[in-house]
Amino acid sequence: MHCPFCGQPDSKVIDSRLVAEGQQVRRRRECVHCGERFTSYETAELVMPKIVKQDGTREPYNAEKLRAGMMRALEKRPVPMEDIESAITHIEHQLRAGGEREISSRNVGEAVMQALKQLDQVAYVRFASVYMSFQDIAEFRAEIERLEKLRP
Repeated sequence: MHCPFCGQPDSKVIDSRLVAEGQQVRRRRECVHCGERFTSYETAELVMPKIVKQDGTREPYNAEKLRAGMMRALEKRPVPMEDIESAITHIEHQLRAGGEREISSRNVGEAVMQALKQLDQVAYVRFASVYMSFQDIAEFRAEIERLEKLRP
């Protein structure tokens, strides 16, 4: 790593520690040229796949879009924020774990529906009604009946 004081490319690591709940490594460094000490932080860069929409366009993954869609479905529902964040983290992990550079928006939608089904069935039906473009009350009824059959 380049020294921020003299610009030389060589520095040595004096101390390393995990910080931010193990999500970062804090390193104390010393420049081998000028002797100045400085701190650097290292985090893993996790690349999310591009999202391929139904019309074939591609866009970068947007965590805020995912969060906003889930929050809209869960609006005024008794679901703790910790559970919502955990579901979002799980969905993102699924997307990364596939190892694909691109993933269809359909797969993302299916992952969201599975997460919502476990969090809150009303939120699931809300999301599904928009996502699957329900046209009438019969489609709502059919989805609710399917949910009731899956209930333990």
